[in-house]
Amino acid sequence: MSEEHHLFMSRVRRLERKHNAMAHGYTARIRSDGLIVVGPQKKLESRMPLRAVVLFLGAFLLFKGFLIASIGLDSYQDRVAKLQAGSVLEQGGSYVMMVDPLSRLISEKIGPVLR
Repeated sequence: MSEEHHLFMSRVRRLERKHNAMAHGYTARIRSDGLIVVGPQKKLESRMPLRAVVLFLGAFLLFKGFLIASIGLDSYQDRVAKLQAGSVLEQGGSYVMMVDPLSRLISEKIGPVLR
């Protein structure tokens, strides 16, 4: 009798946890056998993980460093200056494409490899 009561109470605790989780939202889905199963809604995770953001920024800095190394620093700054004289969108692009210390360092490291 004690073992059966323990099993019953564990099922009750599991149902209470599921009920509390479903209080914050739930979803229903149809299984392949046609049974509709209702379960708690999964927490929304960040759509853009930090690792992807860091990799994107790294790739962008490498791209800027490659551009600076390939066309030269003076020519690159002239092109950015032309963007600054343009529309609002072009001015925003010039702000993003400005030479920063990290992209300058990358261009100095890539420059000898390109030549």
